[in-house]
Amino acid sequence: MADQPSQGPGGRMPLPEVCVCYVLREAAGRTEVLLGRKKHGLGTGYFVGLGGKLEAGESAVDAAVREVHEESGLLVSAADLEARGRLTYLFPHRRAWSQVSNVFVVRAFRGVPAPSDELDPEWFPLEGVPLGEMWDDARRWLPGVLAGGRVERTYVFGPDLATVVDEHDHVA
Repeated sequence: MADQPSQGPGGRMPLPEVCVCYVLREAAGRTEVLLGRKKHGLGTGYFVGLGGKLEAGESAVDAAVREVHEESGLLVSAADLEARGRLTYLFPHRRAWSQVSNVFVVRAFRGVPAPSDELDPEWFPLEGVPLGEMWDDARRWLPGVLAGGRVERTYVFGPDLATVVDEHDHVA
């Protein structure tokens, strides 16, 4: 997957790029995922995967490694990241929130998750992911990605800035 800026709707300015990484572990005979409750900023109060904005000149992979460490204290290797797709989020009623997210999963890490300024990390069994406390789009794609799948979709959020009002697959 190329780490090139994505075009906005209609070929306008590229949308900002972000990354999200879902850290998985095996515990007590089941797979768990590390999520964090967002403390401030976009998505405050929601459980989210670890991630954030790409810095100037940074690849999505490098950003994911950095963000996992900054938000949880865990160390992951770029070589261990599994690219699982890209999501385009469009907010017609608050265009500054529109973005493209590079999705990763990682199963190898070092350390113990600790709270950060951004979020409070918490492990959840895959069958207990709190989808009702996450962004509205998560229930539509996250279970499949955590089960080993890929995602290439666009989600359009409505005037409430929280509800998905349209979605479609990316056209290759």
